[in-house]
Amino acid sequence: MAASLAFGANPLGVDAVWHGLWHPDDSDASIIVWTLRLPRTVVGIVVGAAFGVAGALIQALTRNPLADPGILGVNAGAGFAVTIGVGLFGLSGITGYIWFAFLGAAAATILVYVIGTAGRGTVSPVTLVLAGVALSAVLIGISTFLTLIDKYLFESVRNWGVGSIARTSLEDAAAVVPFLLLGLVIAVALSGPLNAIALGDELAASLGTKVMRTRVLGIVAVTLLAGGATALTGGIAFVGLMIPHIVRWFTGPDQRWIIAYSALAAPVLVLVADVIGRVVARPGEIEVGIVTAVIGAPVLIALVRTRQASAL
Repeated sequence: MAASLAFGANPLGVDAVWHGLWHPDDSDASIIVWTLRLPRTVVGIVVGAAFGVAGALIQALTRNPLADPGILGVNAGAGFAVTIGVGLFGLSGITGYIWFAFLGAAAATILVYVIGTAGRGTVSPVTLVLAGVALSAVLIGISTFLTLIDKYLFESVRNWGVGSIARTSLEDAAAVVPFLLLGLVIAVALSGPLNAIALGDELAASLGTKVMRTRVLGIVAVTLLAGGATALTGGIAFVGLMIPHIVRWFTGPDQRWIIAYSALAAPVLVLVADVIGRVVARPGEIEVGIVTAVIGAPVLIALVRTRQASAL
């Protein structure tokens, strides 16, 4: 948080940042801190926690360590629905298209899960990844095609779809935070049953866990978290994949700790990526979604090549 407030495309001294933060006035430092850096820091914390916990939930529900909202098409589903909302219904504000984001995220989650079960009633991790990647490619392709048809109508969608925390106001964040908080509460409540599900559906049921109810509530939580965060900033790749893995290294398999620490660690990754994007491309900047993708792609390759990636 301190680095996010102190560093940016416009170099400011630490003293100027500190004074501008605690003594708002008409100085350049105060305006930059309060209108640019503070809002994007708050948004980075909010969406980072949402994507991190959503990734932890998806990995626990599917028992697939390579699952996250981006790979399984949840972000693409939300983005596609928002594109449709903007193009067909002329929506321009987050209070309007957030419901489209929820609908798209839920539809993508359910569709990929149905494909992953492949009529057998059990989840296939490999099929889930393949179905998610394929669905993401299709939805992103259609969304891109639509934005190319009318570049003026979809101008806001193109900028939003990159994955940025720079153009989001505190008012927009305030509209989404209640949904994200509800998703976090549900995720915390499910952490105990998810530990049982990790042992297998049949054993979990024999221990008294309501497996179907847990999965349904898990889908609701993922929809609220990933859909709300995507509506706010666009899809930020690999956060939900990397953070639960990193957290699992020092917490072990207990979902209670994985979810709690993912909510704390994921904002760190988002803010660090945002600071890097601001500093390396001065006087411009690189969107945080691009930076996390550059970091996350090698991590995904390493996970695929590691034996420990095959089990939670």
